[in-house]
Amino acid sequence: MKLWGGRFETGPSEVFERFGNSLHFDKRLLSADVRGSQAFARSLTRAGVLTEAECATIIQAFESIKVDAASPDFFTGATDEDVHTFVIRKLGERVGALAGKIHTGRSRNEQVSLDTRLWLRDECDRARALIQALLSGLLDLAEKHPNAVIPGYTHLRRAQPVLWPHYLLAYFEMFSRDYERFTEARRRTDVMPLGSGALAGSGFPHDRDAIARDLGFAAVTANSMDVSADRDFALDYLYAASVTMIHLSRLSEDWILYSSEEFGWLELGDGVTSGSSLMPQKKNPDSLELIRGKSGRVLGALNSLLFTMKGLPLTYNRDMQEDKEPLFQAADQVCDSLEMAVCVAETVVLREAVPFTAADESWVVATDLAEALARNGTAFHSAHQIVGRLVLESVRNGKKPGDWTPETLAAFAPEFTADVARLLDPREGMKTREIKGGTGPNTVAAALLEARRRLSALGLSELS
Repeated sequence: MKLWGGRFETGPSEVFERFGNSLHFDKRLLSADVRGSQAFARSLTRAGVLTEAECATIIQAFESIKVDAASPDFFTGATDEDVHTFVIRKLGERVGALAGKIHTGRSRNEQVSLDTRLWLRDECDRARALIQALLSGLLDLAEKHPNAVIPGYTHLRRAQPVLWPHYLLAYFEMFSRDYERFTEARRRTDVMPLGSGALAGSGFPHDRDAIARDLGFAAVTANSMDVSADRDFALDYLYAASVTMIHLSRLSEDWILYSSEEFGWLELGDGVTSGSSLMPQKKNPDSLELIRGKSGRVLGALNSLLFTMKGLPLTYNRDMQEDKEPLFQAADQVCDSLEMAVCVAETVVLREAVPFTAADESWVVATDLAEALARNGTAFHSAHQIVGRLVLESVRNGKKPGDWTPETLAAFAPEFTADVARLLDPREGMKTREIKGGTGPNTVAAALLEARRRLSALGLSELS
């Protein structure tokens, strides 16, 4: 069964049928297609196309299709062009010729847009719920080690000491922005397209606002040509998914490094690691490596649709069928990766002494010393030079910050007073960074409380 064909003398070739059919991937839109068709049946009734009895028959038939679709062999043997044709055929098997009325004044162009939007709204909600769980997991992990000191890095070189919760709150901010992006993607998706026809608007008196209320949409689309041509909402989702995967990949890279023997800060649980088929000693961070690897697939999905859409004339072109597979793949990968990251966060154990030793034995306190000299009246450029010479002297002689005393510091340079010497302890220098957003202990404690408040306020709304 096809939704077109009267103008053609012969049917499509077998190769074209196989090349153009999309049921094997768009069948996941069946529930959305049924829901949208039920709302359209009610609108056709209001428009006088269907009687109340006909509408009730169609609605019930669609319900039975949804029930039957739960069977694993529901699609077995189906050769329909797409999920829309499949659903109409199944409707015809249940209500006969009455099924022919359901497509009155409706184009597949607006139907595809509707189905994708209904499905994508749910996917935005699914991603946001998983991000909430990850945000909670990061805060749990921060609160387990509220006073742990670690080196912060630039260029993968030890830079300045920070608190472990401050480090995790950086990722909290990243994933909070990801939540906002999915919220915005959902808002742009939450616009009802039915009534647009193929591109010029419907010739039947549909109450589009009533359809929107029926399907829970916040608004209706403003231009029928835009509906037929638009995949911006899908691109918005793919961008949100891509940035989320970038953040997940960066977190994974950190924890892969920090759990390695060379760093030794973290221990990952057995449930999220695997062994080697040859080397009995191995405990590999496969979960994190897979997240890092899957990020490429999601970024590829975004680029795929960008390239598909970049040169299309208005309005609909069959090229746009190619939006589904990258969209579906990205949704699966980002949600699976978020779920995996939540599991990993639950298993992480921080060996506090190891990163503290790394901070204590290195010269991450150098900036603290230079800033202390500047606060005492030394021009910062001169302070930078003095501390740089101190570091060079120490490196040459194998001396750590703790090897210096107030007396030897003062002998090296008179600018080093006793109050400056205490900053050789990385825990002391952090106390000077109580500026909002800094790693000062009081500031970080307050930031953790604020993060908990923001998390509890999320629900299905934007971050407050």
